[in-house]
Amino acid sequence: MKPDEETDRRMDDAARRALRREEQARKDPEPSLGRRLGQIGVLGWAIVVPLLIGLFIGRWLDRLFGTGVMFAAALLFLGAALGLWSAWRWMHRQ
Repeated sequence: MKPDEETDRRMDDAARRALRREEQARKDPEPSLGRRLGQIGVLGWAIVVPLLIGLFIGRWLDRLFGTGVMFAAALLFLGAALGLWSAWRWMHRQ
């Protein structure tokens, strides 16, 4: 192959790759900043709400049975685990 033919072939390949990237970008556009911030907010609430529910129920049980922080600590960790698990599942569905 001559040097000019090699250059032409490389230019054609680069143009085809650019067209494929452009078509892919049209089919699956990048989410907007607002949508990304909304996703972050949903993830935050998915983690925090079960954590707080576990903490409040644990504190109520501790006061009811006079156990210090035994139930609060256990249910706090259980709520955190549940929240992280639900956030992980939500992220993989998106």
